[in-house]
Amino acid sequence: MIGKQPVVLIVDDEQLVRELVTDYLTDDGYSVMQAENGTDALRILREQDIDLVILDLMMPGMDGFEVCTQLRTFSKALVIMLTAKSEDEDKLYGYESGADDYVTKPFSPKVLSRKVGVLLQRFGEVKASGNEAEQSDFVIDEAAWELRIGGEPVPLSLKEFELLCYLAKHPNHVLTRDNLLDALWGFDYFGDVRAVDTSIKRLRRKLGLEASRIVTVRGNGYKYQP
Repeated sequence: MIGKQPVVLIVDDEQLVRELVTDYLTDDGYSVMQAENGTDALRILREQDIDLVILDLMMPGMDGFEVCTQLRTFSKALVIMLTAKSEDEDKLYGYESGADDYVTKPFSPKVLSRKVGVLLQRFGEVKASGNEAEQSDFVIDEAAWELRIGGEPVPLSLKEFELLCYLAKHPNHVLTRDNLLDALWGFDYFGDVRAVDTSIKRLRRKLGLEASRIVTVRGNGYKYQP
């Protein structure tokens, strides 16, 4: 842990859930903020330096999917989706919206707190002083087939590198899953569009603080935002 306490935002319309999770996270050394709806959550995310969001899916008004999609346009915070839904389709939709992990209710607050720690450690979202994302160099070197962030090479598979290059060559342009499937997998590919979503998910994980460059456009596809 470097520089400061990690800040976790809990977004849930149930006060008892917020308070229970807050108690465990506080005991484990985290600074905790709360929001009871998506609108408040997005406001806090714009005003505060949040490292990780525990986000309930089923909330009145703006649901967790929409909150996650919107926050991914401006925030690099990690997201754990918290929900009573356990179907694979819901999990895939959550990951598509930009979630990093998925916890199904009922859950153990102790296990959830441990998962928070693992995610923060793994993806380096505990920030030192200053804004690392703005200070880092982001270089796509097609000649060397290499991505470098802050001067350090990031190991990508061939398909992940091709996907990043293709997105970067069409900045701020929405590319549908079919567009990406045809361009990178070929017209004769017999799989489905989930191959695109899975590759995007893996790529985002490897980009770390730079993952917000790839924006999910709900119901359409993805776009690269320099």
